[in-house]
Amino acid sequence: MVQHLNGGITRDVVGPQKRSALSWSLKMTPVPVLGKFRPIVGQCCQQCTPDSLSRHYKNFGQSPSLGFHNILCVDETHTRYRGWLVRRICCMLFVSGCKVYPSPVNTRQERACESNRVREVLAADPKAPEGGDSQGQLKTISSFSPIINTCISPVFLRCVGWAVMKMFDSVFGSIQVNLNHFVALHRASEEGSLLVYVYVRQSIMDSVLISLVLFCNNLRVPYTICPVQIYNSFLRSILQKIGVILLPPSAATEQDAEMDNLYAPVVTSLIRELLHEGQALSVGVSAESGQGGQWLARIRQLIKEESVPDISLVPVGISYDCVPEMHTQVGCLFRWLLSLLWRKPEGIVRIHLAQPFSLKEMYASGRCRVVEWRPLQDLLLPVILNESTESEFGQRKISWLLPSHSASETTEPTHQETELSIAIAAHLIFSATSCMAVMSTNLLSSLLLYRHRKGASMSVLCRDVAWLTEELLFRNKDVGFGGSLTEVVHYSLALLAPHLIIAAVPLRQDPLIVPRPTLAATLHFDLQAQIVTHTFILEAVGACAVSAMLYEIAGSGVSSKMRPDSADGDEVKGDMEFDVVLCQSELTEKALQLCHLLPPGFRPPCQSSQSFALDAIDSLVRCGILIMEEVQRDNPICDFWRREGALTWTPTDELYQSDSDCEEEDSCSYKISQPNHCPDMLFFLCNMLAGRLRVLCWTTTFLDHLHTPLPEAHFVPQLCFHLCETANKKKQYYESCSQEAAHAAVGTLIDLGVLMEERCEGGVFLGVTPLFQLAENRQKLHCFISQYLYN
Repeated sequence: MVQHLNGGITRDVVGPQKRSALSWSLKMTPVPVLGKFRPIVGQCCQQCTPDSLSRHYKNFGQSPSLGFHNILCVDETHTRYRGWLVRRICCMLFVSGCKVYPSPVNTRQERACESNRVREVLAADPKAPEGGDSQGQLKTISSFSPIINTCISPVFLRCVGWAVMKMFDSVFGSIQVNLNHFVALHRASEEGSLLVYVYVRQSIMDSVLISLVLFCNNLRVPYTICPVQIYNSFLRSILQKIGVILLPPSAATEQDAEMDNLYAPVVTSLIRELLHEGQALSVGVSAESGQGGQWLARIRQLIKEESVPDISLVPVGISYDCVPEMHTQVGCLFRWLLSLLWRKPEGIVRIHLAQPFSLKEMYASGRCRVVEWRPLQDLLLPVILNESTESEFGQRKISWLLPSHSASETTEPTHQETELSIAIAAHLIFSATSCMAVMSTNLLSSLLLYRHRKGASMSVLCRDVAWLTEELLFRNKDVGFGGSLTEVVHYSLALLAPHLIIAAVPLRQDPLIVPRPTLAATLHFDLQAQIVTHTFILEAVGACAVSAMLYEIAGSGVSSKMRPDSADGDEVKGDMEFDVVLCQSELTEKALQLCHLLPPGFRPPCQSSQSFALDAIDSLVRCGILIMEEVQRDNPICDFWRREGALTWTPTDELYQSDSDCEEEDSCSYKISQPNHCPDMLFFLCNMLAGRLRVLCWTTTFLDHLHTPLPEAHFVPQLCFHLCETANKKKQYYESCSQEAAHAAVGTLIDLGVLMEERCEGGVFLGVTPLFQLAENRQKLHCFISQYLYN
C-alpha cells in the first residue's frame, strides 16, 4: 500500500505487499486525503511554552520534501560503498558508519557519593559506618554500583543495534519515522540542549524503538529508564553497556525499589551526573498506574536546585498496528527469537518525535498554573450526595499520578511543588498521546468495538472507515496508513484475524465481519481503539452529557420510551425519543462533572474544565448532533449588543479562554438532530467512554463485599477478578476488565474520597472511607456514574 499526496510530494509506504487467503474484489473509492500535506503534529503548547514554540518553529515540520522513512529499509545508498558484496552486508556497514557518542564511567560513582542528597541519607541511616569517609560510603551503596556504572559502549551499541535491526525486520513490516521532526532535534543537539525523551508506556519495545531511531539518525542514544525487572545476569550486563538503567536485583517492581531509603537519592544523583556529562535520557510514563512521573519530578528538582541549567523535553508518539509480545527472560527470549525464523513480519510502527520545549520555561514562567487545582471530592462530592446541583469550579488534582514514597526522601516536597510535578507529568502524557498517529487497526477496532459489536458486512466497514478517516483528518490527526479503501480494510482485517469471525457466504461476495465475544479479543480491540477515543474526546464527553440529560428526562416521566435505571447495559426497549429541548447551562454542567472523572491524558491540563465542557457541547453542534434553538426574546442571542447598547468583552488577563467564552450570559437551548445517522453517531461517541465509566460502576459494587482494608498489592487483583466475573455473567463488556482500567478506577475513587490509603509497616492498605461505608451513599455514587451510560 503506497500513498501519494498530490503528485507524489510525500510518499509513505505503510504496509507490506501481501494478501491473506481470504480475498474479495469490491470497487471502492480511495481514502480521501485533505490538503497538500499531512497534518503537522507534535508542536509544543502555545500557552505553556510560547518561546520554545517560536524558537523551533522554522525547523519543525516545515520541510515536506523529507517525508517519512522506513529505518528498516537499508541498502547500499545508505553507505559510502557500492558493489555486489556491499549489497549483502549493507546493514552492517550502515551501523558501523552511524555516529556514536561514547559515555565513559570514570569517577561517576565517587561523584554520586559526594552529593549532599546521598550524604544526608547515609548520615540518617543507623546502619551506616561511623566516620562517614568516602570508602565507607562506597561500600554502603555498593549494591547500586551496577546502576551507577551504566555506560554506553560504542562496540556493544553497534553490535546490539545491528541485531535489533535484524530482529525488527522479522517482527515489523516497517518502522516509519517522520524526518521533518529531526531538523529541530539536530539543531537543539548542536546548540548543546540536554534532551529528555518522554513516551507513554505501551510495550517493552518502546524504549528500544526510540534508541534505534535516534541511533540511525546520528543523534545521541539516550540512557533509558527500564521499568521491568530483569533477573538474568547475562542480559543485565549487556543492557547496562548500552545505556539501560535497570532496577536493583532486590526489587521486583518500581514501587519496591522506591521503598528503599537509598534508591531515590542515588538515582537522582545519577541523573545529575548524566546530565552534567551532556547525556540524553528516555523516560516512560503511564497514565493508568502513574509510574514514570517521579523521574520527571527528579529532573525538575535538579533544575530548581540549579544543579542543571535546563533541559528540553521531547514527547514521543509511538503507534503500533499490533503490539508484539516480548519476553525479558533469556530462555523465553531465545525461544521467541527462534520463532521469528518461520514467521512473516506484520504490522507497521509509526514514530513521531514532537517539538522540543524547555522544562524551565514551562514551570518557572508561571504559565503552567496549578492554583486552581482542587481535590476531586471537593469538586464532585456535593453533587453525588445531592447536597448541591452544581459542581465546584477548578481543576481536578490527580494525586496518584505522582506516587509518594515517604521512605525515599529525607525532605518532603511542598504541596505546590508536588502539584506542579503532577501538572508537568499530565501535560507530557497528553502531548505524547496527541502526536500518535492513528493506524488502520486502531480505526477498525474502534468501529468494531463501539459501532458494530454484532458484526458488519465488508461494504459497511469500508463506508465507515472512509467516513472516520475523513473525520480524523479534519481534526488535524495524522493517520499511519494509505492506499485504496479495500486494501486498507483488508490489511487491517488480516492483522486482527485472530480476534475476528469472518463469515463468507458462497452466494454473496460481501462477507460478514464479527468480533469474537471473548476477553482477549475485546481487550485487544479496546487497547487499539484508545487513540481514536483520545481524538474524539470532546465529542464523547458531549455525547455522554446528552445521554445523562436524556436519562434525567426519562426519570422524570416525560418519556416512557427511554432506557431503565441500570448500568448493566440492558438494551433499550422500543424507539428512542429525541424530541426534547436541552438547556445549555444544564448540559454544560453535566459535561463539566464528567470531565472531572476522565483519566489523565485525555484532556489538556492547561485548559480549564469549564472551557473544556463548553467546547465539548460546541463540538456536538459542529458535527451536527445538536441544533441550537433560540428562545424568542427582544434581542436575539446572536446579537452581540446588550439592550443598553454596550459591547462586552472578555477579560484580557484570563488565560483559559475558548471560543465559547464569548457567549451571552443568557443561556440557549439545543435540540437533537433528527437525521437517521444521528442516533448511531450519538451512541458511537457514548460507547467510547462507556468502558471506563462501567469500570467505576462495577468497582462501587465491589465495595459492597469489602469489609476490611486490603493490601494494595491484593486489592487490584481481587478487583480485576470481580470485573471479569461481572463481565462473564453478562457475556459482554469485557473491555472493562483490564488491569489498567482497574488501576485508573482505584486512583479515581481515592481522589474522590471513596477509598482511603492507610500506611502501615506491612505496606499500603486500601479501605472504604466512613462516608461511603453507608450503602445509601454508595448507591448515590453508582447512580451518578451510571447516568452517563446510555445503555
